Amino acid sequence: MNSILYLLIGTYTFGLSEGIYVYKFNTETGVSEYVSVVEMDNPSYLNSTADGKFVYAVSENGNEKACANALSFDKEQGKLTLLNSESTYAAAPCNIAIDENRKHVVTANYSGGSITAFSIDADGKLASNPQLILFEGSGADTIRQEMPHLHCVKFSPDSKYLFATDLGTDHIYRLNTAPSDSLFLNKESLKSFKVADGSGPRHFVFHPTNKYMYLITELAGTVIGFNYNDGELTEFQTIQADTLHAKGSADIGITPNGKFLYASNRLQGDGIAIFSINEENGMLTKAGYQETGIHPRNFVITPNGKYLLSASRDDSIIEVFEIDENTGLLKNIDKNIEVDTPVCLKFIN
Repeated sequence: MNSILYLLIGTYTFGLSEGIYVYKFNTETGVSEYVSVVEMDNPSYLNSTADGKFVYAVSENGNEKACANALSFDKEQGKLTLLNSESTYAAAPCNIAIDENRKHVVTANYSGGSITAFSIDADGKLASNPQLILFEGSGADTIRQEMPHLHCVKFSPDSKYLFATDLGTDHIYRLNTAPSDSLFLNKESLKSFKVADGSGPRHFVFHPTNKYMYLITELAGTVIGFNYNDGELTEFQTIQADTLHAKGSADIGITPNGKFLYASNRLQGDGIAIFSINEENGMLTKAGYQETGIHPRNFVITPNGKYLLSASRDDSIIEVFEIDENTGLLKNIDKNIEVDTPVCLKFIN
């Protein structure tokens, strides 16, 4: 495994930030080095293809400027180049997923209460006639859940299904994916999985064994564990990640060896809750808590499982933590990366 990876940093650009930043990151030492930046409006979330040749990013804006962006990535120079941008036809796209097999990209549109599916052409560009799927309903929290708020989209490990979390209605939605010569997402196949009222499902992650899915809820501050089998979810545990009940839990991730799970919390006691994962049944046990900078909206774990990088939006720093391979606890190694309003971190080999 290459010890030097590219780190892509998505940001909000309402301050000093210019767009997506590219750094080199040494996964053995935790040392980083600035490489380049590409200008883009509010690229708050991004993803890359497995080969690292293409990157897809949202521009989290209001209706008129809300869009998805396709970029090529030059690994020799560490440089991103914008290929094209296409409207999501819905406000505040905040998450993006890629299905490389069927050549599609899907965004979750928070304020639009919808998801948008784009096909990708041979050159990596986004097609201009996306499929828009709208959702309906509301939740128990009359302020935060007045309408659907789609927050995360992710394909199942076998790419047969797309899952989407709706913070506004306390549902996880599942749609079947279809061959590229028809509508990519089959609206007739829509199935929903209900979680606790007022919990506000946000982000989720599949366990490396593909036997479990774990969900972080923003409003309740809980991690919910599900058994996963061919598109079906069966809840088996709910455990508290935010003990201060600040209604600001954000991101969730698992170490590559499947032993530890992390969940970030904002607004009060900003930091990352640490859990160990039972290898036999997927049950979580609280292992500790790591304080971070202000507003840890997103974090990423290195492919070798040695480091966790946490993006603190309001402190404009990315903190580098070493992961204890036996306990999962985190140690700040004081090798911060300073970038204005960082909110998304992704590695490219």
